[in-house]
Amino acid sequence: MSQIYSGGFITAFAVGKTQTTSGSSARVTIPVDSAGNLPRYIRVAAINESYIKLGTSTVTATTNDILVQPADAVILAVNGATNIAYIQGTSAGKVNIIPLDNV
Repeated sequence: MSQIYSGGFITAFAVGKTQTTSGSSARVTIPVDSAGNLPRYIRVAAINESYIKLGTSTVTATTNDILVQPADAVILAVNGATNIAYIQGTSAGKVNIIPLDNV
């Protein structure tokens, strides 16, 4: 049986990554949790309209992927993905990727 994140408090002890978006897709490895493992869930926040996609070292984001609204965040199940790709919407901004520890 798979487990799901059902809301509630989150804990982030590990250092995340903040990346600047552009008009071309870029990718970065998913940061590890405080135990040094690939996390089960990550929180992704964006300053401007951004699009993200989880995958392998060849993943590419397009404007048809997961939309993260300006000043908003999403919690995503990693499900074995090793990288996250990101691309800007109408203007450059930043995305912040944080591994979650208690879920």
